[in-house]
Amino acid sequence: MNTPTSKRLRVLTWHVHGNYLYYLTQAPHDFYLATLPGHPSGHVGKVGVLPWGDNVHEVPADALGGHEFDCVLYQHERHWHDDRMSRLTPALRDLPTLFVEHDPPQGHPTDTRHPAAGSGAHIVHVTPFNALMWDNGDAPVSIIDHGVLIPEGVRYSGERNEGIVVVNHLQQRGRRLGADVFEQVRQQVPLQLVGMDSLRMGGLGEVGNLDLAAAMAQYRFFFNPIRYTSLGLAVIEAMMVGLPIIGLATTELTTVIRNGVNGYVDTRIDRLVEVMRMLINEPDTARRWGEAARQTALERFNIQRFAADWDRVLTDVAGGAK
Repeated sequence: MNTPTSKRLRVLTWHVHGNYLYYLTQAPHDFYLATLPGHPSGHVGKVGVLPWGDNVHEVPADALGGHEFDCVLYQHERHWHDDRMSRLTPALRDLPTLFVEHDPPQGHPTDTRHPAAGSGAHIVHVTPFNALMWDNGDAPVSIIDHGVLIPEGVRYSGERNEGIVVVNHLQQRGRRLGADVFEQVRQQVPLQLVGMDSLRMGGLGEVGNLDLAAAMAQYRFFFNPIRYTSLGLAVIEAMMVGLPIIGLATTELTTVIRNGVNGYVDTRIDRLVEVMRMLINEPDTARRWGEAARQTALERFNIQRFAADWDRVLTDVAGGAK
């Protein structure tokens, strides 16, 4: 964990994306998760198998006014529109405010105004591409690249002569997440799909957070069929394990993957199929590309840099110098 450069802050937030929240809480501050009885979606606490640290706390969403915080960190438009007005007191709404935006615009790709624009909130984007596409108005903006952790000792083996795809609810989410691309490619190349509700598309179902890295390590390559989304944590986790990445040359992935070095990206599906077949037939090439992908991940997406970036932004926004 990063060495604190400032006083320890009390950050009110919500559990939206479990893995991201776990990585976020590696920053040297205390995080308070707004929860409701039964942990319904949108107000989940420290659930699941992730090894939450002692700096992660639960606080009743209907009693937030009875607690003291140093800043509020929104992670979803739902909480921005609903909880901010119905559950936060005026005093809490006046606290230094941040909004971490996990996705590119879901409306018009260039002309969608961010919900927190013009509010005085500090918007944090998880990729430069997302920051470019959103209309942030005059809001202060930071970009914090992802940082990930994988279980100790998990490394690429690649013995399975097939690729792996990791997408939750792929069939339901359709073209934007590349359901049609996945179907087209798996008619030509052996692919395995894992993720929530993947059984409906002939996949293996959901693999637990702590088991996913080891599961991915067995496959020859990682295929990302997604047309338009943020840079997925599963992609970065696969890189950290040592898998070469094959994907569509869209959004932030084009700044991460170097063709013929750590993977291959293109907008031509037939070209991607050719490269996948090559990796299946040339395991040594796959291993070499995968090791380069791991080095990219270690340099750009290491957890120490991520925690330090969040420490700096939270401190800059919420104050608290010693």
